Amino acid sequence: MKTNDFNFDLPENLIAQYPTTERGRSRLLVMDRKTRRIEHRMVSDLPSILESGTLMVFNNSRVRRARIYGVSEATGTKVEFLLLKKIDSHSWQVLSKRSKRRKPGTRYTFDDVSGEIISGSEGTLILRFEKSIDDAWLDLHGHVPLPPYIRREDSDNDAERYQTVYAREHGSAAAPTAGLHFTKELLLELEEAGIETAYITLHVGLGTFLPVRTKNIEDHTMHEEVYGISEECASRIEKARAEGRKVLAVGTTSVRTLESAWIEEPALPGRGRLQRGEGSTSIFIYPGYTFKTVDALFTNFHTPESTLLMLVSAFASPIADAGRDFILETYKEAVKEGYRFFSYGDACLIQ
Repeated sequence: MKTNDFNFDLPENLIAQYPTTERGRSRLLVMDRKTRRIEHRMVSDLPSILESGTLMVFNNSRVRRARIYGVSEATGTKVEFLLLKKIDSHSWQVLSKRSKRRKPGTRYTFDDVSGEIISGSEGTLILRFEKSIDDAWLDLHGHVPLPPYIRREDSDNDAERYQTVYAREHGSAAAPTAGLHFTKELLLELEEAGIETAYITLHVGLGTFLPVRTKNIEDHTMHEEVYGISEECASRIEKARAEGRKVLAVGTTSVRTLESAWIEEPALPGRGRLQRGEGSTSIFIYPGYTFKTVDALFTNFHTPESTLLMLVSAFASPIADAGRDFILETYKEAVKEGYRFFSYGDACLIQ
């Protein structure tokens, strides 16, 4: 399939620049994969929409203040860097605009520490600092890593709202944004409605948000991201599947984790188990993929030609063109109805 098969028109005014006034006060577009019908609801309606016994799987990764600004010691130019992954105590893999201009040996000053570009490949750089850079330092000197389509500086409000209420494990360079809609009160209401919850961890990095730059989607290469699944979480998911209860993934990162960790039982078609502990994934899910663990998906609206849009298109139907067409038709309806798009936008439920 072609990358431009996943393009759509989106008025700029529908790209949410700020979160809703209150967390959880977002619209919800409910999509039925079998009937291809849609329904306009609110996220707060979830306890009455979902079947009792459904198991919701959330990503509890916590976003770092991963955006930092350095001043070139040679030119005085201010440069933005996004910290992606810690290599060792002093070195990080980073992303920067015009990365080809950032040559090895170039030094930058970041408040109370200096750093030097060591190397670069495939659009990323290795930046080595003169002292250890950890989450405590980033909490003091870093900025909330808002995505580039949010065209403003981060604020104190973003420090809270660009983080899920259940975030626990530090490590993401971007938020698992589907989870931003959930409040502690809504989670309690879901529990009271007989909806179970479980938590995996996938640290969001290039694998999630790197654009597709190839003409054919099959030629795109995903970057690895680290995930973790506890014994308790794996057991609960396996139990739900064995009992025929729905497994609902909250966000594409939860989908990719579960699909990557699922191990088929060759002697029992359709049966299997989840890998426990830590792992890494570079799974690329696009139309034609057969899902093994996930029965429903709660997610935001995604950017044109992105791997995330391709994933939800695959989930919408096992028939490649049908899934893409259903998603694009639904997105067209969402534009018509004035839904808010992307990280701080409204949500979809595909079931």
